[in-house]
Amino acid sequence: MTRKRKTSARRSKKRQSATNGWLGLLLLIIAVCLGYEPANNALKSKGITIPLSATGKAQAETIQTTGDLELPAPLKNRPEKILKRRTYTVSYNKDLKVPNWVAWKLNRDRLVERESRTDKFLPDPDLPESEAVTTDDYKRSGWDRGHMCPAADNRWHWRAMQESFYMTNICPQHHNLNRGDWKELEDDCREWAEKEGRIYIACGPIFYKGKHRTIGREHKVAVPDAFFKVILCADSRPPRAIGFIYKNTAGNHPLDHYVNSVDQVERITGIDFFPALPDDIEMKVEAGYDLKQWR
Repeated sequence: MTRKRKTSARRSKKRQSATNGWLGLLLLIIAVCLGYEPANNALKSKGITIPLSATGKAQAETIQTTGDLELPAPLKNRPEKILKRRTYTVSYNKDLKVPNWVAWKLNRDRLVERESRTDKFLPDPDLPESEAVTTDDYKRSGWDRGHMCPAADNRWHWRAMQESFYMTNICPQHHNLNRGDWKELEDDCREWAEKEGRIYIACGPIFYKGKHRTIGREHKVAVPDAFFKVILCADSRPPRAIGFIYKNTAGNHPLDHYVNSVDQVERITGIDFFPALPDDIEMKVEAGYDLKQWR
């Protein structure tokens, strides 16, 4: 009788152990499925992408970066003061009183519209008064206060919205360009960010050789001859990039009128874009463009 009870107890323990094993395996599978996205997002924040295969399993990283993808290389041939903001980074030129470039990452989280446009242009608090352009410098100049990083890209946070109106993020821009084709490209960028999940953008003024027109009695703000914008989608398969150049004049043209490769924009501006990419990927994505891939 005792032997039968012991045998029955052993069988019961085996059944319980097997049940616990299957339950543990099931819980592990659920944990992996639930934990993939946060883990993947954490890696993405470091510039690393883990794509999913057709079976839903994680594959190896596709791009290992050495820094923030949107930031151009340091400039050597002009004044540069780097100013970090909540959404964007600006390279400020104290001689021209405009940015050399403004760069930022745009993702779906930043497309959420929590804040209204403020329209309150402010002198940059990180600059001395002698350098800090004010909105008075634009009065009766005939030029718009043109955003480089758009206010509409900063509606996700009140601080981001406020900082988008710092005058270090602003350039004298033709009214027709500011409210027309330049704005349409800004709208396109938000659509691309929504579609792709994340893109990297850098833009700024272009000054050709010769004397530059200025506005403002106090600070002498240089008026750009043109503007550039370069965009990288590092998470597409394969990664791709594209560039645009707009003359600072009136005009109403389709997007393909302004399109260029990133290499072409680099030659015109003297700025090295997306240096944090591995060299082989940087060379490939900057050499050409296909506007159809962005539509």
